[in-house]
Amino acid sequence: MKKYIYLYLLLVIVGFSSCSLALKRANRLYTEASTSKKVYDAIIVPGVPLKNGNWDSTMKSRVLWSVFLYKNNYTKNIIYSGGAVYTPYYEAVVMGLYAQQMGVPKEHIFYDTLAKHSTENVFYSYKIAKLNGFKHLALATDPFQSVMLQSFTRKRFESHIQHIPVIFDSIKTMNANNPVINYKLAYKSSFTSITEQEGITTRLKGTMGRQIDYGPTKKLGPL
Repeated sequence: MKKYIYLYLLLVIVGFSSCSLALKRANRLYTEASTSKKVYDAIIVPGVPLKNGNWDSTMKSRVLWSVFLYKNNYTKNIIYSGGAVYTPYYEAVVMGLYAQQMGVPKEHIFYDTLAKHSTENVFYSYKIAKLNGFKHLALATDPFQSVMLQSFTRKRFESHIQHIPVIFDSIKTMNANNPVINYKLAYKSSFTSITEQEGITTRLKGTMGRQIDYGPTKKLGPL
């Protein structure tokens, strides 16, 4: 019994340590972005499932952060990414509807509705950026997911993708905003949950980017 208690405590300590490091990294990257005053052509925002017709805290923080970056001139456009993965609503479209309610013009919002995994969020958004002539990209997501994707964004793309993780203090004043959207506009009629399509091993491979066809160079070409 003591062995399991020690193991649990170790996991808690490691978790807190990882969270602390992710937040420090987020602050450092945001400081770099603020100092450089660079305006990105687009930011990539990975999706989160809609739950019972409402956004949860994770989706809310990502949408608020993307709106913050847009309104404060860090980016010209936003690419929301996410298919109907666990629920019959396109994650990207739901986030885009929220962003529009918060003042982001629809002509500056782009959608990827194919991605089923975080690595695919970046992959398909990169392809959308390429199609639209965007040259400078940033990934805008929560600090922990940003850490998980840092190696992927560095190794799998010819053009650099900057990370600008969520700074929670910066969106505190926006948290009172709770816009109402018609989420039925994001409904996918022919929906099958990913849990019915793929086993856990296949989903794990997808999360690691092993189901993506990068081509012979194992990288997606420059923007």
